[in-house]
Amino acid sequence: MTISEQIKVICVRCNVSEAELARRLGKSPQSLNSKMKRKSFTVSDLDAVADALGISFQRKFILPNGEEI
Repeated sequence: MTISEQIKVICVRCNVSEAELARRLGKSPQSLNSKMKRKSFTVSDLDAVADALGISFQRKFILPNGEEI
């Protein structure tokens, strides 16, 4: 599942439209839609999406020994 698909699922589960998410992010719906089509999200973008939806976002690498980076 792509990041864009994940964001769409999260919006449905949080009962927030993509247009409302865009508003919460300070973007136009067209701008968010374009970003979703390009799949060009940075880690800071994903943090902002999580903050806008009141959820958490975690990004980490886990080595075979269990160490997290």
